[in-house]
Amino acid sequence: MAPKSRKQRHSEEKEKVEVTPPKKPRLSEEKKPDSPTELSPNSLFGMGNPLLDISAEVDKDFLDKFGLKPNNAILADESHKALFEELIGKFPAEYHAGGATQNSIRVAQWLIQKPDKVGTFFGCIGKDKFGDILKKKALEGKVDAHYYEQEAEPTGTCAVCITGDKRSLVANLAAANAYKKEKHLDLEGNWALVEKAKVYYIAGFFLTVSLESILKVAKHAAENNKVFCLNLAAPFISQFFKDGLMQVMPYVDVLFGNETEAAEFGKAQEFETEDVEELAKKAQALPKENTKRPRVVVFTQGKENTIVAQSDNKIDTFPVLKIDPKDIVDTNGAGDAFVGGFLSQLVQEKPLERSVEAGHYAANVVIRRSGCTFPEKPEFH
Repeated sequence: MAPKSRKQRHSEEKEKVEVTPPKKPRLSEEKKPDSPTELSPNSLFGMGNPLLDISAEVDKDFLDKFGLKPNNAILADESHKALFEELIGKFPAEYHAGGATQNSIRVAQWLIQKPDKVGTFFGCIGKDKFGDILKKKALEGKVDAHYYEQEAEPTGTCAVCITGDKRSLVANLAAANAYKKEKHLDLEGNWALVEKAKVYYIAGFFLTVSLESILKVAKHAAENNKVFCLNLAAPFISQFFKDGLMQVMPYVDVLFGNETEAAEFGKAQEFETEDVEELAKKAQALPKENTKRPRVVVFTQGKENTIVAQSDNKIDTFPVLKIDPKDIVDTNGAGDAFVGGFLSQLVQEKPLERSVEAGHYAANVVIRRSGCTFPEKPEFH
């Protein structure tokens, strides 16, 4: 038998290649149920303080009168009672569904679109008008919200005091502060929703409410090699809730924060540096429970580059999307939107770069609008 020509061999090899099924299906093709990018309801779990935002543009005199700082967040006390009354009475205020974690879960669900209810949210509200608004907003946003409803405290509110492109937050937790692990998280039906998730997100604000709830979820994530994410949330968390924060930190797979929060965290931890990249490296290297997943630290810096620290002292920087300052309507919710965008890709097991891109996109959309709001459909592809 004559040996085959080079042309014949090439033709046969081509035929073999064409009939060999691809090892990885394209994303557009039908995926098996166990495909890593297949999303099911309740894949993303969030727990935090559901608040109704009362948002208004104020002046410097208003901030000074109540001892507020731009780009800061504090908990309300008795001295702030008049602040809420003046904000509503003196300025044209707007009402938006708020609370850091709830915002992020809403944004993630918006970017994911389908299926509905990928995002689950737990938190405590009152049986009142404001609580009804939050329930309505969760339904509209296709989030599977399971609120612990009680009558002792009214639904929490947050004064959003806007000056130019900065915001100062004053949270009156009220009902949000009444969340009880044994009355909600521990219930069989609710815990089953926790178990369904593969990515968990809690903002540091919840450390002031229910450390035991956070630890239960964080430990579940670590024991089952799932992803647990935490946000430093505000400088006062690192200052005054350091012990609780550091009890949770060993379970944190992804740590979020902005440059101000990172600096305060560094001070509390005696990192002896104010360089954001160095702060990210040191936070990344803190002791960790689940060693199968190296910690990722993500620090945003407003209009400056986002810093990402991974293992082996690796630092990546990602430029944010440019925006004309005159197009900025409200920076409140920008950080929450960034996290929501990031989580929308993380839960689909997309590359880190894609998660940051989605975060930047979501933040860019939200700062052009009032409150943590967004159009019906995203344009992120």
